[in-house]
Amino acid sequence: MASGVKVADRVKGLYNDMKLVKNDADQNERIRIVVFGFVEDNIDVVKMYLEKDLEGKDVFKFYQELLDPKQCSYILYDCHFETKEASVKEELVFTLWCPDTGSIKQKMNYASSKEALKKAMPGLKHDLQLNDFADCSTRDSICGKSVWRFSLVSV
Repeated sequence: MASGVKVADRVKGLYNDMKLVKNDADQNERIRIVVFGFVEDNIDVVKMYLEKDLEGKDVFKFYQELLDPKQCSYILYDCHFETKEASVKEELVFTLWCPDTGSIKQKMNYASSKEALKKAMPGLKHDLQLNDFADCSTRDSICGKSVWRFSLVSV
């Protein structure tokens, strides 16, 4: 079911900035996490965190702390991890956080508008829907891979 909601123009630009990181760009200015929500009947950026905002923090725990038990949200996360084969990966993870404790109206609104937001972000590899903190209790649960080290701290 589509809600007919519009996605703010800057959302696609932010997605492209996260997806196409330039080698000569200042890594401290790299966008790592963006929280989206409804702003005046449009899906828009609510909060954005750069690499420098996460310096010295456990990024996975920071991600978990963004999940409000009573408020739905969309989160785009630039996930950095190492596989057991010692391969370093960076992948974008899209999350719909729709907690069981949120209001029914809010959950329906976010769920029905998810596809509109995803259309502004073509080529996403990971698309998650989390409804409970248990859904993201381990680092493996986010990228769905056998992860050896997952954003233990910001790089």
